Amino acid sequence: MPDQHTPLIATIAVGLMLAYVLGLVAHRFRVPAIAGYLLAGILVGPFTPGFVADQAIAHELAEIGVILLMFAVGLHFSFKDLLSVRAIALPGALAQIGAATILGTGLGLVLGWPVAAGVVFGLALSVASTVVLVRALQERRLIDTERGRIAVGWLVVEDLATVLALVLLPAFAGAAAQEGGASPWDLLLALAWTLTKVAAFVAIMLVGGRRLIPWLMHYTAHTGSRELFRLAVYALAIGIAYLASELFGISFALGAFFAGMVLGESPLSQRATEEALPLRDAFAVLFFVSVGMLLDPSVLVESPWAILATLAIVIIGKSLAALLIVRAFGRSLQTALTIAASLAQIGEFSFILAGLGVALGVLPEEGRGLILAGAIISILLNPLVFEAAERLGGNARTSRKPQAPPAAAPDESSRPALEDVLVGYGRVGSHLGGELLKAGRRPLVIEIGDEAVATARRDGAEVVVGNAADPEVLAALDLRAARRLFVTIPEAFEAGQVVEQARAAHPQLDIVARAHSQEAVEHLTRLGATVTIMGEREIAKRMLEHALAAGGGAGTGAVSDRASSA
Repeated sequence: MPDQHTPLIATIAVGLMLAYVLGLVAHRFRVPAIAGYLLAGILVGPFTPGFVADQAIAHELAEIGVILLMFAVGLHFSFKDLLSVRAIALPGALAQIGAATILGTGLGLVLGWPVAAGVVFGLALSVASTVVLVRALQERRLIDTERGRIAVGWLVVEDLATVLALVLLPAFAGAAAQEGGASPWDLLLALAWTLTKVAAFVAIMLVGGRRLIPWLMHYTAHTGSRELFRLAVYALAIGIAYLASELFGISFALGAFFAGMVLGESPLSQRATEEALPLRDAFAVLFFVSVGMLLDPSVLVESPWAILATLAIVIIGKSLAALLIVRAFGRSLQTALTIAASLAQIGEFSFILAGLGVALGVLPEEGRGLILAGAIISILLNPLVFEAAERLGGNARTSRKPQAPPAAAPDESSRPALEDVLVGYGRVGSHLGGELLKAGRRPLVIEIGDEAVATARRDGAEVVVGNAADPEVLAALDLRAARRLFVTIPEAFEAGQVVEQARAAHPQLDIVARAHSQEAVEHLTRLGATVTIMGEREIAKRMLEHALAAGGGAGTGAVSDRASSA
């Protein structure tokens, strides 16, 4: 069989094809695509008949997805952001880990396990999945908000705690076995050595990496080769993650996060993010496939009550602990619910802890089965948990109506309510909004990022806080009263959703959209955009206008004054 000689190709090919087909089926039935990816993993796993993918290879491919994902998160996350949430992320994460560990230990004792097994089981249930948490925040455009920064900071603390647990677990297992077990002094030395290595890695990245990494990227960019620049992005992300793991005992995810965070301080961070996107998404799918491969479906029949109890700890116990902790720190209910929903699942680090626990004879096989089943089911349920949390918190993405604009001046009622609607207030949107305001036209901006919202309000625009791709956000605005809609967000898929919904709500609406490729132009035009502007084409047009104007004797200033950012 070909898969016996090319297990890597077979695993990627079959995994991606099945994930694609089942992802489409899931989407057709309005179920999160993740459900299809997980089912694909179960079908190619060792516990179901038919083709069996190489589990070790699938796991390593999944690790690449985790690396690229955390690298991209780091690009948008500065050291200042990390420090700004340390007051809540550090004690909050540690308290939540402690609460989950106590609950897991209690369930272990009920199941008749030793205390040591219960502790390992509880630790495994306390650690959220990096991929699931970050993807959930990205889908809701929360990654750059205060809630997103707290969740990511919380994740970093959990990652560091997992590193310590993995180092101390062998010594802990020896002490529990009482056969030449490690003394408290040995445990203390192991802890101190691990903390020293982590501190050394962080210091190297923040001192040396801050200078070297941006310099390397700038040097590569000046070669003019996009191929070399893309290669530099992947080399730094994967290379630093690997070296962090090999030399300092840091997880791949944490190493990649710090690499991205250091590069994020460079002006080239936006371009680096764009280059990392394609591979990141593909390998993230393989992560979910690899998770599905681990599940033995028979455990659902053999231990249903134990699985329900495990899920209760993960979804209810952890979430409730996080909710109470965040509220205790004086944060809003909306922020607390977002953090609680983000952590209501477990994933890759839980598997590593469970595997090590079984290998050391501390955790029974039954415990690993419960962890795997709990992980897969909690990942499947996480989108529903998020939806419930957003409804309870009144988040604009689901049930909350867009925030009312600031109180209007008495004479403001004379102008059309929604003359110009502007979706997105990033580099393009803020420039466009600023020019509209200079022209005396006050646009209504739809944006969800905290910094972009603050900028729009500071510029004088009316703001609706929400995701324009959410049907309820646009429905609440009543676009029939609008004259023009500008869609400035760069993602063609999300922009297409906005355009399609806006066109259905207002067939005569003038919709101007932004695109980065001819395919995106055709996609947005097909969905209803009146005009779609492609940056590269506009740049060429402006250059040609300049050349023709200069050839006719016109001054260069006349043309450059008309030039604008695409």
